[in-house]
Amino acid sequence: MGVRIGSAHFMYNYQVALNNAYEKQTKLFEQADGSSLHRASDNPMDYSKLLRYTVSDNENEQYRENIKTATAWMHNSDSVMVHMTEIMQTLKEKSVDAANSTNVDDDYDAIYKELNACMQEMVSVVNTQVNDRYLFAGQMDLTPPFTLSVDLYERGQAKSLDTNQAAFFKGTDADFNTDLFQLLTLRDENNEIYYLDTDSGNLFKRSFVDQGYKEFMHRDCRTIDDALASTDTAVQNLVSEGLVGTNDGFKVSNYFNNQGLLKDSANNSITVNNKTYTFQTYPQNIVTYNGDENLISMVKLNGATDPASDSVNTTGARMFGRDIFDNGTSGNEPSGTAMLNELFGLCEKVKARDVHWMSSDGVTIADVAHATLVVEETRVGARQQLYSSVETMLNTQADNITEDITNVSGADIAKLATKLMQMTTLYNMSLSIGGRILPQSLADYL
Repeated sequence: MGVRIGSAHFMYNYQVALNNAYEKQTKLFEQADGSSLHRASDNPMDYSKLLRYTVSDNENEQYRENIKTATAWMHNSDSVMVHMTEIMQTLKEKSVDAANSTNVDDDYDAIYKELNACMQEMVSVVNTQVNDRYLFAGQMDLTPPFTLSVDLYERGQAKSLDTNQAAFFKGTDADFNTDLFQLLTLRDENNEIYYLDTDSGNLFKRSFVDQGYKEFMHRDCRTIDDALASTDTAVQNLVSEGLVGTNDGFKVSNYFNNQGLLKDSANNSITVNNKTYTFQTYPQNIVTYNGDENLISMVKLNGATDPASDSVNTTGARMFGRDIFDNGTSGNEPSGTAMLNELFGLCEKVKARDVHWMSSDGVTIADVAHATLVVEETRVGARQQLYSSVETMLNTQADNITEDITNVSGADIAKLATKLMQMTTLYNMSLSIGGRILPQSLADYL
């Protein structure tokens, strides 16, 4: 018995075939953008690879953007710091000039004016901002980080130790040109000067710190601790001549803030062996740091973060070090302006023609301030170089990722054009044949 196929079933099969041909043609048209993958159903395995490559490409792009921003920040910082080190070099040279006892009043006036002008410029330069963000304010980069007082304030006077003095009184024989070792200056009722070691509480006569300690070098006592522990009678006699006594439990923060200003003018002295010694102060301009010590981090690679190398800025304490009023044993937080305030004190000493102080303390302070800034500038430069190296690597990685994406999803344009022409021809032929063999009403509809 024969089976009769109805026209409705025939037309249905024709429409399905025609729709399939149209769908294939549409997919080929989609690949005209250069990609053979637009949905997971196109090729599930390759599409999964494409997703992974795309994620990697997005991460790579974000890291490269971070590096561009970071490099621009560090480039600006480095340019400013180069200028700052030039100013510091001038300050260093002028401090040596001021230590010359042959200078006359006019010479000191000229040196003071130049030193003061350099310091004014330094405070101005260190407040540089880029895109409304201050370079050297830590994470508080919308606030001007450094302000200079108009008035003079009484700041504690410190004795800055040279290499030999630091080796004896602080027990260091290293090249410490980025560390400032100091003693506090005090006076008794007869206006005689004494020096206090704030770590041990030992109070020494000025002559002992200036020259007397050298006698111990000939007796195999390299440090004050060696001298105190010695059982040699001659050594003990020398110690008793220079060591006045000890103020146990002395803490800088009990008397001074981190800028070296007395917290309470009434609490301005200590007692050693029932004798009162008053802290020596000196009038000078004071610089205040309004930023913080937190670094801005811009991550340049995936994996574990490294704040030491991912940071793009620097802060006050890193550039200007710490002194006796805000070092690790003072009890105070870093001021961020230690060397700046020490240098403003240097200016006032030049103005006062204090040649002895300039030759013993001033040159040391200028040298340490310059070295501290140079070291930090070098760190910023090293981080900038590191970012540049990573940028080169990421650019190469980006090329590799692009190649991977192309390999897994790229369309062969020549092959695509051929297939598209074939499918277009087949589709048009299907329409033409359908118009001839289908009932007139359906042909009209199509």
